[in-house]
Amino acid sequence: MTRDAEEVKGYIRNFVFRENDNLTLFPSENHTLVEQVNINETRVDKYVNEYWTAKQRQSSSIHEISYRACFKAQLPRFFIELLTEPNDRVYDPFSGRGTTVIEAGMFGRNIISNDINPLSKIITLPRLCIPEAALIEQRITEIPFYSNKKADIDLSMFYHPATEAEIVSLKDYLHEKALTAREDDVDRWIRMVATNRLTGHSTGFFSVYTLPPNQAVSQESQVKINARRNQRPEYRDTKKIIKRKTLALQNKMRGEEIYNLRNAAKSALFIEKDARETEEIEDNAVSLTVTSPPFLDIVQYSKDNWLRCWFNNIDSEAIEQRITMAKKIEDWSAVMGAVFKQFYRITKPGGWVAFEVGEVRGGRIKMEEYVIPLGWKAGFNCIGVIVNLQEFTKTSNIWGIKNNSIGTNTNRIVLFQKE
Repeated sequence: MTRDAEEVKGYIRNFVFRENDNLTLFPSENHTLVEQVNINETRVDKYVNEYWTAKQRQSSSIHEISYRACFKAQLPRFFIELLTEPNDRVYDPFSGRGTTVIEAGMFGRNIISNDINPLSKIITLPRLCIPEAALIEQRITEIPFYSNKKADIDLSMFYHPATEAEIVSLKDYLHEKALTAREDDVDRWIRMVATNRLTGHSTGFFSVYTLPPNQAVSQESQVKINARRNQRPEYRDTKKIIKRKTLALQNKMRGEEIYNLRNAAKSALFIEKDARETEEIEDNAVSLTVTSPPFLDIVQYSKDNWLRCWFNNIDSEAIEQRITMAKKIEDWSAVMGAVFKQFYRITKPGGWVAFEVGEVRGGRIKMEEYVIPLGWKAGFNCIGVIVNLQEFTKTSNIWGIKNNSIGTNTNRIVLFQKE
């Protein structure tokens, strides 16, 4: 069943949040604040409500993989439940850690993932094809670790020599398996977990105390951190850490969810290209796109992921050059305009695009003011701007929330439909 625009608007206007329910949509007193904003002399509806929260329907444990600039699973789930049916195709052109496609897969949807950074597939695909924990534990014990291994770059500020030897042994093992096309689901899972455990700020990571795992600092910066904290890298048992993280990721997974993810993997399409050039996707093939694009120059992907790229033998600088990191809004808009043309081509009639936008440059630039005209120009109908009112924002100005962070401040989604 395809919902029409007026039906969806009615649901959004009359949405009532209930903590313990799945998506709860029914006519009731109006809890939604409905305003209108002026975009290029055209009035666009803005809906403000508590559509999801951090507590609502706690995310599956399988999402607990850190990555820069990722949104919570509750965001794509809201639109997947509202706008799609089982076996519909759900797409994310800037897939990142794979939140949208993992969530869609768990709900029995077919998935398409695109990200120009190969790390995206490395940390997403294994969570579709989840191996049994016993098989993972057995494989870890079989991987040969050599005490004399040393990295080809200086990592002494992050790792104890024995830990570094284990990491390099694992890196070499996985590289050889990939080169000889012998890497299986278990190997890919171990690669994914190890990639996520390289650096962090607790004993659950391979490294000494450093920044959270979604952002690897430079060697020079880590030396300063060590000096400031008067710390030296201690030995970390990498095999034990991988086992522990595996259990944590699979802890709350239900059998139906694992089955749905494995089934989604059978037909999943993974692309590693510029989102403007996705000819692999057929015309009129996608029911729903849920995504959050790179926002100007907020995130420096090569600097944040240099260590993950090293571990996976990826050229981080080459990836950085391919990622859209425009400093001017005009340049960013030109790129996204071409992306929206692709969206229109691949979206089926009646299909949807949920485009998460944010405030950048301290709230001076509100991206929806640029995104809505791009959608119009591509041929979409703009249903409106959906603002998720989180607990900490209830007394704040929705269009200029202050939360002591750099970059995007809150979830605001521009919703489009192809008529």
